[in-house]
Amino acid sequence: MFSILNNSETILDAPLVRDNRVTSLTKSAGLIEFMQSIIFERKEEIDEPFYVLDLGVIASLYKKWKNSFPTIHPYYAVKCNSNTALLGALAALGSNFDCASRAEIEAVLALGVSPDRIIYANPCKQVSHIKYAASVGVNLTTFDSMEELDKIRKWHPQCALLLRIKAPDDSKAKYEQHFKFGARPEEVEPLLRSAQASGLKVLGVSFHIGTGATNFHAFRGAIAEAKIVFDTAAQLGINEMHVVDIGGGFGSNPKFQEAASIIKDALQSYFPNEPGLTVISEPGRFFPTSAFTLATKIIGKRVRDEVREYWINDGIYGSMNCIIFDHANLTCMPLACASNCENPTCKWLTTYTSMFGPTMDALDTIFTGYLLPELQVGDWLVFPTMGAYTTVCGTNFNGFNTAAIPTYLVYANTSHSCM
Repeated sequence: MFSILNNSETILDAPLVRDNRVTSLTKSAGLIEFMQSIIFERKEEIDEPFYVLDLGVIASLYKKWKNSFPTIHPYYAVKCNSNTALLGALAALGSNFDCASRAEIEAVLALGVSPDRIIYANPCKQVSHIKYAASVGVNLTTFDSMEELDKIRKWHPQCALLLRIKAPDDSKAKYEQHFKFGARPEEVEPLLRSAQASGLKVLGVSFHIGTGATNFHAFRGAIAEAKIVFDTAAQLGINEMHVVDIGGGFGSNPKFQEAASIIKDALQSYFPNEPGLTVISEPGRFFPTSAFTLATKIIGKRVRDEVREYWINDGIYGSMNCIIFDHANLTCMPLACASNCENPTCKWLTTYTSMFGPTMDALDTIFTGYLLPELQVGDWLVFPTMGAYTTVCGTNFNGFNTAAIPTYLVYANTSHSCM
């Protein structure tokens, strides 16, 4: 059924993928046709939103990562999207994992992933979660305070450490990190001395230039700061330092290559002859964003003057929370399965519309002034690039359970071509 392309056999045999149905997509039968088939086959039953995960996109993006960063190993940030098939596919391809809690560690270990492929990359951890990490052999974590060192010394003294530092400039990111995470320059030496006095091993430095970064030159400044920490450690006689964790902050858009070029140049400038240097990263949205597509059903309609108002069965308290929390700019296209089966992509005259989610809160407003054709109750809307910080941040408000939205698996032989 599948040819060997973009690691397809590796992915299809991955944990939590191999036991599920995966549909092969071709140019003649693409994503839209597949989504229509789901709707038409279960026309009377399907009344809830659903996702489609294209595993071919994941394979293509992993290849893109390795081509761009052949010496930087990815530790996928589970918090971005914890879909089990996605985690299984990434594990099979060779990705390691960035976990921030016991539940995320448990999810990754359930794949059969070795604990030495996990970094517990949360600088402030609950004691019970530290104890759990110790019990399962997750032996690498981050810290940025004396208090965290004290907890680790008491409850997981064999754990290796990365000192999380504040990136010098994350002001051009959607979400700045410096106010919550990272040691300041004047705090570095006291923290290293304290770790040394406690008998704890500091293996390197981590930083994050901010979620959704746009100023990739911030990587250069952060890598320069990391080198200063390495030099400070050497002066203190700390000789185990060999890891630089460059965090995340970039997507899979065309600017990724700009980020890759700046990062590689900065590493060469500041760590040209560092013996045994290991560079890792914690990409989140890079892998899942474009791989997930959401389908929602129109469950209500109202016409007021020249404006069409539609209600759909997912919204701000569900997958579309990314509008508020991730500053996402969503787009959608109609699937007029009920009102016009002859022309399901609805290419006729468009009008201004408003769109609401299913809850009883007026905040649950997805669009105002969005151009769409005339649609009817029972039609569907397709939202592309819905893989980052969507379902993981959803709620059960009003009884609409975001976690229960099903995901169908496909493998497109020509990745990124379906939407």
